[in-house]
Amino acid sequence: MKPVALVTGGTRGIGLGIAHCLAGSGFDLVVCGVRPPDSVSETVTSLQEKDARVLYVQADVSDPDARQNLLAEVRREFGRLDTLVNNAGVAPRERNDILDATEESFEWVLKINLQGPYFLTQAVARWMIDQQASKGPANRSIINVTSISATVASVNRGEYCISKAGLAMSSMLWATRLAEFGISVWEVRPGIIRTDMTAGVTEKYSSLIAEGLTLEPRWGTPDDVGKAVAALATGQMPYSTGSVVMIDGGLTVERL
Repeated sequence: MKPVALVTGGTRGIGLGIAHCLAGSGFDLVVCGVRPPDSVSETVTSLQEKDARVLYVQADVSDPDARQNLLAEVRREFGRLDTLVNNAGVAPRERNDILDATEESFEWVLKINLQGPYFLTQAVARWMIDQQASKGPANRSIINVTSISATVASVNRGEYCISKAGLAMSSMLWATRLAEFGISVWEVRPGIIRTDMTAGVTEKYSSLIAEGLTLEPRWGTPDDVGKAVAALATGQMPYSTGSVVMIDGGLTVERL
């Protein structure tokens, strides 16, 4: 029986890259997003072509009822869950200087990027602990996709930076709590990745990359992130729970 992975925000951008790599690594998949099922049917088909069973669930991770329904659907379809990838996230609708930022934007971003993944992890962790007891040890893991913005300050999107910094701490907390159950937790921290989220700043970052912003002189891709997640989920980085995996082309390497 194949292992099962749940990828939140798994139908576009980084999440879709992760889903493709996990499907290619032998996982069956549950992907969720906020779009209606008929709008992601081609995406689901592309994943199924990798010989994976794929379930799409429309779910907003910031909604407690939606999270509960999401896991109920996973149980109904597969009866198990081996890997959770907390990838779903949003940028502020408007990039405002922190002197002008609104509480409404802060609450919206934090609820989706931090509160939702935190409590989804809590529910999944409880289920994984039960599975360890009833089905025996297995390679079960939780992987949080954050951002270099967890430590690199951007004063025109402070709420996003804070949400990613919080998710980074969440990774350490859950790694500490779940180690006794043999459940590994990692943080994958992407840099400048070419997705629809970064489409509006393509010219800016292309110029910065050309000027040497990253050690590797190119944009990152969703596949770059997906390969790292797949390596973790398939147990290719043992004895490393709680670690941060940087996928940023060397952007955050300190240089003189």
